[in-house]
Amino acid sequence: MATTFKNFLNNDTTNTRTLLHEAIPITGTIVSGTYITNTETNIKNYAHGMFQSVYDYPFLSSSANHIFDLTVGFSTGSSLSASDASDVVQQAKKINIYNQMAQVLMGHDPSGTIRPFDRNGNIAEGGYPGMQNVFFVSFSRLLAKDEIKKGSFTMTVYTGSSATGSVTDDTSTILTLSDYNGETGYKVNSPAGEFGLLLTSSTAVLDADYPDSNIAGLLFYQAGIAVITSSIFRTELGFVKDVADVGTGFTVPRGASGTGAGAGGYNYLGSALTTSMTPEGLLTNQSISGSCDALRSRISNITFNNTTELNSTIYFCRANHNEFNYSSNPTYISDSKLVVKNNASDLPVSYITTIGLYSSDNELLAMAKLSEPLKKDPNTELTLRCRLDY
Repeated sequence: MATTFKNFLNNDTTNTRTLLHEAIPITGTIVSGTYITNTETNIKNYAHGMFQSVYDYPFLSSSANHIFDLTVGFSTGSSLSASDASDVVQQAKKINIYNQMAQVLMGHDPSGTIRPFDRNGNIAEGGYPGMQNVFFVSFSRLLAKDEIKKGSFTMTVYTGSSATGSVTDDTSTILTLSDYNGETGYKVNSPAGEFGLLLTSSTAVLDADYPDSNIAGLLFYQAGIAVITSSIFRTELGFVKDVADVGTGFTVPRGASGTGAGAGGYNYLGSALTTSMTPEGLLTNQSISGSCDALRSRISNITFNNTTELNSTIYFCRANHNEFNYSSNPTYISDSKLVVKNNASDLPVSYITTIGLYSSDNELLAMAKLSEPLKKDPNTELTLRCRLDY
């Protein structure tokens, strides 16, 4: 235990911040579960039916790591919520999930109403339709760490009509979603932190005619959650106008039939298109787990870099020429003589092996060991750099 203490001056300490990144690749075989060849599975469904979990190995194994959770929902403003509850599987749960996620990620407006997911991210400005029917991909803390690195996220999805089997065979239906320009174009007006736009091309297209022409969703960096609009499955290329229309000039979803009123509209519920290959079919005709299965089978791969924020305080421990030349160790003295001195005229000498950081009331808080003892006598001065990470 130390008997001599020295206070740090203002210029004896400094603070630093370091960002560490890891590359995270998630292949479609893991997400779809097709790489598991036995009866076990890495996809976990729950009795409550509210979401689905994806693991990198059969989830009953002790070596399995949780990758992300999947769920779906739609807002009370969506025509899906206005439909007869008997026509929409788990309608109440899907509405509750949307409201819960929107409350956490988007917050409330001045009147106390939950804000819907805004398509262009400018929550206060409005002016563009909100994303009313969405998929949620919530990445685990193990993967996302402190946050997803801005500008690093890419998700490749097959938007073909089939939900299983041949869906991955048709490369013409591949759609790549990425937070292009996320490093400089991210938003800060979310209660959950910073978020960016998931786009299908490097520049967001925002105008009165095509408010959603290449915006696929939102990515919340600190929360580690991707919100993806179901309209990416509307056509072979993924998008049509998000406005009311009778269907003229729009492409009917691949594999579907019928050109009735609203065939190209975002919230169309006509019988011609309420099948599993349409956004409405993905969200209405199936349970939440079934909708998650449909999305998983269409994911080709997901890649991003995570971020670990490492904060450090560096202490410069200075031992001047007339300080710390003696030791409080009992073995330092024998028969009232310093054991390290051969003659009485020799200079005192000590060996520094440990640095102790103490509180203002001399309580030991942290300790650092040197790799080898450092000799100290009145002819030398030492400055030891001690870094405390947190």
